[in-house]
Amino acid sequence: MELSGSTIVTVNKDYVYCNVEDEMVLLGMEDGIYYGLNPVGAFIWEQIKEPKTIDEVRDAILAEYDVEKGECKRDLMELLEELAEKGLIHVKG
Repeated sequence: MELSGSTIVTVNKDYVYCNVEDEMVLLGMEDGIYYGLNPVGAFIWEQIKEPKTIDEVRDAILAEYDVEKGECKRDLMELLEELAEKGLIHVKG
């Protein structure tokens, strides 16, 4: 699936999650697999508990962290593509 700034993403409600220190641990209820997110990944997960466009998530990251816009967008797209491949998030055009 091709992701763009206007693509809407949200968490898959079939996963339970909890914060462990400053990271996030996710558990797939169907496959029983655990996934871990670093502090920035956990921040992104918190952002997409409600549907948001990728640009909205990027802007939230830029407001929270000291990161260059192009690098932020690349890293965000890479993470979201990985989460989508694993079924951890829902993606809408």
